[in-house]
Amino acid sequence: MFSLNVPLAPAVSRLATDLHLKRSGFDRVRERHTLVCKRFGVDDIDAASSRTDDATPSKPDALRALRRDLRPVLSATAPFDVAVTGVGVFDDPASGSRPVVYLAVESAGLVRLHRRLCDAYGPIPGIEGDDYEPHVTLARGGSPDPGVVADLVASSFEPVRWRVHALDVYDPDYREVAATIDL
Repeated sequence: MFSLNVPLAPAVSRLATDLHLKRSGFDRVRERHTLVCKRFGVDDIDAASSRTDDATPSKPDALRALRRDLRPVLSATAPFDVAVTGVGVFDDPASGSRPVVYLAVESAGLVRLHRRLCDAYGPIPGIEGDDYEPHVTLARGGSPDPGVVADLVASSFEPVRWRVHALDVYDPDYREVAATIDL
C-alpha cells in the first residue's frame, strides 16, 4: 500500500538520464526513480495500530495511522548520509522480470533505519531484512544484449552523495508522495 522512501538528490536523476541511452533491450525503463527504505501493507499498519475491528482502513485512515506509528521510530533517527556508488544487476530478483539493472546505494544509516522498521513491522520476505539491498532501479526485464548490461555495470562516475533530512511516504496507487516526515 505505501512505502517509506528516501528523497533522491537531483544529481541521481541526472545520472539515470545520462545512462538512459545505454539501456536498450529492456522491457521496462524507469522514468521515476525511488530509493525504498521500507514497504508497508494494510496488515502492517493494522498490526502496528492495534486495530480491534476487522474493517480494512480507508487509505486516508491508513496514512494517518502510518504517520502516527512512524513518528516514534523516526524521531530517534538522525539525518544520515547516502551515496550512489555504481551500477549493479540482480540476475535473479526475488520477484518480477529479470535482469534488474540498478544504481547501487551505500548508507549505513539507511540500513540501520531499515532494520529498526523491520523489527517494528516485519520484513517482506526476499527483499527486506537480511535481503535488503538499497538501490534505485533503472530498468528490468526483456532481452538486453549482455554487452549492454556489462557496459552499464562497468559505468564509471563520481559517487553522488547527499544527506537525508526527511523521508517520504509514497503511495504507489497514485504514484506520488502522500506525506513527508522530517528526521
